[in-house]
Amino acid sequence: MKDGEARQPRLLVIDDEPALAEFVAQVARECGYLPTLTADDRAFRDAVLADRPEIVVLDLGMPGMDGVELLRFLADNDHRAPVLIFSGFDRRVLESAFRLGEALGLQMVGPLEKPVRFEVLADILKDLAQSASQ
Repeated sequence: MKDGEARQPRLLVIDDEPALAEFVAQVARECGYLPTLTADDRAFRDAVLADRPEIVVLDLGMPGMDGVELLRFLADNDHRAPVLIFSGFDRRVLESAFRLGEALGLQMVGPLEKPVRFEVLADILKDLAQSASQ
């Protein structure tokens, strides 16, 4: 990286649906983020600890793992960057997970219900990038 050149903020996505994860990554790239995708809780945990991403996009409903458990992991590891819940679950479940994240001390964003429009996700990511750079 050259002097004066801004580093791309890192965005970590955990989602078990490859097409949706790639959609989020595409929106993130267009908003200036460097996305990392994972569908595995172990890889997610390793990436959080190693990379300390500037934003996490978390699908609550994935086979073999619990999104709430991942929220607790983020809180236990002093994750301070925004967490965007992005899921196909019922709105009440999303809002409940959102409130839990806040209670755990996480900086929660969203929640967004799947499917989400490109513009809606892009607006959220641009707002987060702008507030992070201030």
